[in-house]
Amino acid sequence: MHRTESHDHLLVKAYVLLPLVSSAFAEDAAILARELRTPTPYTDVLHHAAASAAADLREVRADMRKRGVNVYEQRRTDVGVEALFQCRGYHERMLMLDNRIEKETIGLMRKYLQLGIPL
Repeated sequence: MHRTESHDHLLVKAYVLLPLVSSAFAEDAAILARELRTPTPYTDVLHHAAASAAADLREVRADMRKRGVNVYEQRRTDVGVEALFQCRGYHERMLMLDNRIEKETIGLMRKYLQLGIPL
């Protein structure tokens, strides 16, 4: 039986998580823009972080193409997110549980906001 390399799994995980990070930054920026008296400095930080996440997602996609990895289905389940992908001809499945998604997403957000090591 073929087993996908761990680097390929990391790419798929990033492919799933980075859009969640970008949308969280966008939603948070919209809330801050409505609620704060002077939101611009705060929203600028969030927009910069979102742009960094988007740049990383572009790199992930390019690396996936180079390595022959293609996510062909991604769906929300009762317990998390399931990604079905093909890796050099072999079909694989990855299930990320909600609690793990939350922890990973918060860690990535802290990274893009340059807050240091995740708690």
